[in-house]
Amino acid sequence: MPSSATPPTTVDEFLQRITQEYDGLSNRLKVIARHVETHRDHLGLEGIQTLAAQCGVQPSAVVRFAQHFGFSGFSEMQRLFREGLAQQIAPGRDYNRRLRAVIESGSVSLLPEQILDEFVKGGIAGMQQLRQTLDQKAFADAVDMLAQTQAIWVAGSRRSFPVAIYLDYALQHTEKRVGLFSALGSMHDGQVRSVREGDVLIAISFMPYAEETLEIAQRALERGARLIAITDSRMSPLARAAEVALVVQDSATFGFRALTATMGLAQSLFVALAYRLELSYRPSLPCNGHEKQAAS
Repeated sequence: MPSSATPPTTVDEFLQRITQEYDGLSNRLKVIARHVETHRDHLGLEGIQTLAAQCGVQPSAVVRFAQHFGFSGFSEMQRLFREGLAQQIAPGRDYNRRLRAVIESGSVSLLPEQILDEFVKGGIAGMQQLRQTLDQKAFADAVDMLAQTQAIWVAGSRRSFPVAIYLDYALQHTEKRVGLFSALGSMHDGQVRSVREGDVLIAISFMPYAEETLEIAQRALERGARLIAITDSRMSPLARAAEVALVVQDSATFGFRALTATMGLAQSLFVALAYRLELSYRPSLPCNGHEKQAAS
């Protein structure tokens, strides 16, 4: 049965409804929900058979999914994604089309500069998608949370670790207490006991989601911390536990997931915080023929 007689009127409203009702969906509908979020730039063009095949379900399940959210069927749901489609998806789709052509050609004569070009184009496509899809209110709320707290913690493992390291480095330029959950020597259990009520944790994780990051987030919440999630889905376990979720989906080139858009998001988050805090800056000063960085 539909969850509401009135279907959503915008893609953002639809994704918010999916997030709110995700726990109550059946397993098949949850698979479709995740696919709708992560492939929304394709839904205005691909048919119901393609969508069903990609989700590993029958077309009837796609129809049930659409009707659950008040649509008459798949076609009405699809129309929602067709508005402004060309402007929104051109960069990402052009890149994906080019990359599929390279892979399917079976060419073994790719030059190093060609591989570089594909990675750069993929990074550009990811940044363009981030610019188009990032929830600006959530970003502003995250900056508010960081500005208000006295202590910031950062957690990110495996592929997310470079982003966590950058945030730890950048945030050290503020007057706030900053801690990184590095798991060095398996000491994160001891570290999490230092989290206090009102502290803010920035947790970064992407599918299949690092168990250690999820555990740190849960324990920090139990101790009264506030959670900012940087993740790839509103339906991810990290996003659903967070006060603020910043959703970013990086591109993949030759099977390698990029961090271009995620790192850009992290840098933007720090610079926006620095601007809010009005951090002072003194440029590098010459010292005995060398450049010496003055303290902020």
